[in-house]
Amino acid sequence: MGPAELLGHEVTKTPAGGSLDTEAAPAGVRRLQDALANATRGGVLGPLVALLIASILFSALTDTFLTPSNISLILTQSVVIGMLALGQTVIILTSGIDLANAAVMVLASVVIAKTVKGSGNAPAALLAGLAIALALSAVSGLLVSRMSLPPFIVTLGMLTVVTAAARLYTGSSSIPVQNEFISWLGTPIIIAGFRLTIGVFFWFAAYAFTWYALTQTAWGTHVLAVGDDPEAARLAGIKTRRVLLSVYLVAGLCYAAAAWQALGRIPNADPSGYASGNLDSITAVVIGGTSLFGGRGGVIGTLLGTLIVVVLRNGLTQAGIDSLYQDIATGVLVVAAVLVDQVTRRTR
Repeated sequence: MGPAELLGHEVTKTPAGGSLDTEAAPAGVRRLQDALANATRGGVLGPLVALLIASILFSALTDTFLTPSNISLILTQSVVIGMLALGQTVIILTSGIDLANAAVMVLASVVIAKTVKGSGNAPAALLAGLAIALALSAVSGLLVSRMSLPPFIVTLGMLTVVTAAARLYTGSSSIPVQNEFISWLGTPIIIAGFRLTIGVFFWFAAYAFTWYALTQTAWGTHVLAVGDDPEAARLAGIKTRRVLLSVYLVAGLCYAAAAWQALGRIPNADPSGYASGNLDSITAVVIGGTSLFGGRGGVIGTLLGTLIVVVLRNGLTQAGIDSLYQDIATGVLVVAAVLVDQVTRRTR
């Protein structure tokens, strides 16, 4: 029996099994319940239909799009952006944003590469990459949660600092990686004619774990609540600052995993790599149905959104479309997705 029940207050159960004291903050709790109801309805039908339409269109334009080798390539190309988008999702669910996610991932990858090259100790190198990603994400999280600074400004500054730091650390030179453990996620596995890497299964497992955390635990309920209405969440007894810091730490873990994925795909750490990774990850999250205004969305939509982004680039490449036009198409996609989200919110 919780404190509210001991006081004789009415207690409403949340989807994750938590409780909210409706006498303490009835208006805020009602808004909180509405947000949780919207979030748990899901919104994957739109992204799924968009993915199917894109696949049908490109299969009609090219003869090689739906071949096992190209589908395998699409899945393999999705793992890095997919991991970046996973971290981006938990932050955007709190109505934040991380413009520095790809830069943090790149810095973690060059730290891993330089450490393993100098010491030959692969586990220590991975721990070093994890430490730098978590430390940088923690700084962003503390500035947002404790100092109440806007996430956009904080992560924009972090983007500039980390990008410069990666180039200074490496002298703007790429670092080749020749270590089986570091490249392990790039190991291919052939299943029914599809050549998939271990990294693809690692990616799916990370999404499954995060989906469970967001939908079946009190932490997930609190993340959605803070994203919808921080004040109502605070009145309901949720430690909003702690929740905000936690999502940045979870995101940092995802960025470190993305760095390992990147070195598994291409055993070469490039301090100038993945320049459009932040835009691609935001696009994947938004077209996957997660609201930039927070409180609504989930990782299944982000998974589909990631595939849409990669399918679009892959299909346009096979159709002979210049990469600059691909960037234009990606930018149009994210603006259109935000417009649809805004209209949907106003309608509700």
